[in-house]
Amino acid sequence: MPYLIAIVVVVGLLCLVDLLLTLGVVRRIKEHTKLIDALYEVVASGGMPGTNAGLAVGEAVGDFDATTVDGDHVTRDGLADGTVVAFLSPDCAGCREQLPELASWAAGQDRSRVVAVVDGREGDVAHLVSTLSPVARVIVEDATPPQVAEAFKLQAFPTFYQVGAGGRLLATVPKVSRLPAGSPA
Repeated sequence: MPYLIAIVVVVGLLCLVDLLLTLGVVRRIKEHTKLIDALYEVVASGGMPGTNAGLAVGEAVGDFDATTVDGDHVTRDGLADGTVVAFLSPDCAGCREQLPELASWAAGQDRSRVVAVVDGREGDVAHLVSTLSPVARVIVEDATPPQVAEAFKLQAFPTFYQVGAGGRLLATVPKVSRLPAGSPA
């Protein structure tokens, strides 16, 4: 009987140690998630201070004239106030990861206020185009240099911009979850 009590105590202590280690790992994962989100913010804002930054909030987007896969023309001056422009690449793991969330978010928006610009120079763009065409105006950029990406001074994929009146940049976000509510469909 004393052996049984000793075994139960030892197993109980091992379980307690395991629980404490698991809680420590969970806490550490939460810290790393915050650090990764902070890194996304740095990338979206154009990098570290003093580096070659992209388009800043309040600046005007450069002029561009692009054609969607549906044959519509999209220009800087034709973007409605509050339009979200998403830049994606088929070779980008983050783009593929956020694609379902972007499609779901865009489905609740006015299609004319969502533009998806897909890098068509590499990879298979068909999946991105077929997923986003029903909910957004999709532009496939296969020219070098890409005209719309140049107008926005794109630094990384994926990046999401919100444009205001006159083509002024209202916000830059690295994740779909940080997009504004926008205009419902």
